[in-house]
Amino acid sequence: MIETIKIGTIKWHHIIDPKEEDLQYLKDNFYFHPLDIDDCRSKLNQRPKIDIYDDYYFIILHFPKFDRINRFLKTKEVKIFWGEDYVITIGKTHWVVKDLFDEAMDQYQRKEEFEIGTSDALLYHILERLMTATLSMIRKIGSDVEFLNRDLFNKNSQKTIERISVTRKNIILLNTIFKPQLPLFHKFESGAIEGYAENMEDYWGNILDYYQKLWDMTEDYAELIEGLSKTFDSLQANRTNQIMKILTLISSIVLPLSFITGLYGMNVMLPIQDNPYAFWGVMGVMATLVVLMLMYFKMKNWM
Repeated sequence: MIETIKIGTIKWHHIIDPKEEDLQYLKDNFYFHPLDIDDCRSKLNQRPKIDIYDDYYFIILHFPKFDRINRFLKTKEVKIFWGEDYVITIGKTHWVVKDLFDEAMDQYQRKEEFEIGTSDALLYHILERLMTATLSMIRKIGSDVEFLNRDLFNKNSQKTIERISVTRKNIILLNTIFKPQLPLFHKFESGAIEGYAENMEDYWGNILDYYQKLWDMTEDYAELIEGLSKTFDSLQANRTNQIMKILTLISSIVLPLSFITGLYGMNVMLPIQDNPYAFWGVMGVMATLVVLMLMYFKMKNWM
């Protein structure tokens, strides 16, 4: 279903999960390129891009959304048709753009005036809201990284492994989202995308600065989580080595004792076996052997 708000001389149309009749309406009333309509019809995420036409721009952008159940980030896609007197936003589910649209709809129904006067300003407002929401998610990732940094020496290694894995996966997703789109946002500031309103250069520059900040923060957190992961692996390897060393020392001590007990368990004649103090003598030898081995291990700094 197509929802529409009239903001001065421009219109904002928003479509969630477009049906065939919605796409046909766009095709019949706006004469968009058939390939753009096919991109809107697809259920799969498309490649981020900005297609420039004589009378409109077609933009596909990806942004992250946090899944509170699985604690993973997911890729959300927004498609935008941007013309001189309209902006059309298309999404698959209720999301940031829909929230912004609902706010504008409430303002429209209350008959309040809008500060937005051009389609360029409306597009800027939409992009700014997307950037703000994304910045909050990246700061959440940063909090997770800081928590891991403090919790790295926690003995509960299983939880730490899980947190590192989740955080790394989220940062990798952010990288895959942001990297391909950075050249697209450079087009706004470079003048490759002229738009329809004058004096928007500073605003597009602000959007690029926003996006560059998101990218820089993601790269920083990627380096941090990689360093924390290597440090954690080293700690786990060291703990494993300590455990193996203790087990090896125990085996080294038990081996001669097992030999002595096995020897005196044989059904043959052995020295001092008829002596009434033979048992205590063997125990004394074994105890002495244990003490000597412990002293030797200590002297070699193996303990």
